[in-house]
Amino acid sequence: MSANSENTPIELMAKDPANWKGLIYFNKKDPRIIVPKLNPSFGWTFNFGNTYSYLIIGAILIAVAVLVVWPFIK
Repeated sequence: MSANSENTPIELMAKDPANWKGLIYFNKKDPRIIVPKLNPSFGWTFNFGNTYSYLIIGAILIAVAVLVVWPFIK
């Protein structure tokens, strides 16, 4: 990777404070589902401007609910 790979337009979107609502990243123009946080040492977060992020979060919640309820179904 080149040294300028961090300065691509997509990377600059995630660093723009206008796209952050507190701890939530919301940018409909950013095609990524998961983006790095403002401070990269804190990890990654979902882009709530992307519809697919809601589908992934919903699938995770459904999977957790099924795993919690499954032992009581028997």
